[in-house]
Amino acid sequence: MVTFFQNFMKIQYRIKKQEEFQTIIGKKKSIANATFVLYYQPKQELWSRIGISVGKKIGNAVYRNKYKRQCRMILQETVDFNSYPCDLIIIVRNKFTKQSYLDNKKDLESLLNKVTIIKHI
Repeated sequence: MVTFFQNFMKIQYRIKKQEEFQTIIGKKKSIANATFVLYYQPKQELWSRIGISVGKKIGNAVYRNKYKRQCRMILQETVDFNSYPCDLIIIVRNKFTKQSYLDNKKDLESLLNKVTIIKHI
């Protein structure tokens, strides 16, 4: 029973619909580094939600799903979804495949911190 509830909570924090992706990307508030592009807007729900996009140039479906899982694990370790102030779209760039998990985590954490600082200014 506990695992079902935990999985439900994870799904609740995701952005899946194309319209939601387009509205956040359409606001054109973004920040980037060599590994990720982050689009953000103030959160619409009581919790923040995150969508992850990996392009076809990065690899076939197996690798794209692997990279999405890695990004979700990084986010699960670093972000408190109830207190984070933004909804995010994360676009994974090609450098992600050439770096280690810890380097990718460091790059994403730095971007998440910059977005939080921008929101509080």
